[in-house]
Amino acid sequence: MKYAICNETFEGTSHRDGLALAKTLGYSGVEVAPFTLGLDCRKISSTTRREYRSMVEDLGLKIIGLHWLLAKTDGFHLTTDDASIRSQTADYFKSLIELCSDLGGDLMVLGSPMQRNFVPPMTHDQAMSNAVDLIGGLTAELSAAGVRLAIEPLGPQEGNFLNHASQARTMIDRIASPQVRLHLDVKAMSSEGPAIEQIVRENADWVIHFHANDPNKLGPGMGDVDQAPIFQALHDIGYSGWVSVEVFDYSPGVDTILRASMDTMVRCAGLASKSVLASKPGLG
Repeated sequence: MKYAICNETFEGTSHRDGLALAKTLGYSGVEVAPFTLGLDCRKISSTTRREYRSMVEDLGLKIIGLHWLLAKTDGFHLTTDDASIRSQTADYFKSLIELCSDLGGDLMVLGSPMQRNFVPPMTHDQAMSNAVDLIGGLTAELSAAGVRLAIEPLGPQEGNFLNHASQARTMIDRIASPQVRLHLDVKAMSSEGPAIEQIVRENADWVIHFHANDPNKLGPGMGDVDQAPIFQALHDIGYSGWVSVEVFDYSPGVDTILRASMDTMVRCAGLASKSVLASKPGLG
């Protein structure tokens, strides 16, 4: 499997030092939160873009794309009934697509709960229609840039829009573009009800990106979730995308987060491989 780290993990410390450590531990990809380069992506200079990409690539890593797309921005919203705000948001997404491409990435993860939650009496169906209208209008730009947008379901503790993978699938199906697919996150899936590994298997056809973490906001293996069945499911469905570590509690420190997460992922991926060998006569 290909392992990545989200770059906001290094905020307040040296990105170069953190990424260099990540490389030595087996991470090969970097997922960028735009706010780590500038609060308004349109104002991130070409020099900053070029220098950050060069730093990452010089360390032997690859920028896989963006997440936290609308975090720490003002005036943008995905599901609002205000058509002018949706239009401004669509324009901002076009700037994000350009940023992703400039950094060498080909993936954008759409989470950003504060900029997509809806307020009653709006219904989830109405919010869905507004979101489909906005994202559906970006497919030409995504295709031209060679970028795919991964829709991220989030748990109810984050908000009220797209709390389940099935809801994200409905949105993706309505947009009907190969540039828009599914993202799954362990922390988010832990609130859905079914076993996480079951959700992974049920969405094998559309999942293109994966976040490894724990509901306690730390990395995989740093909480109560048994990661082994999850990695077994990823192995069984032939998942070949990135497994990216996203944490929200940085208190253990960069070194601990990187090492504990990688140790767990390598161990669980190894167990998954061994289980396949053991199931085949004459192998293992």
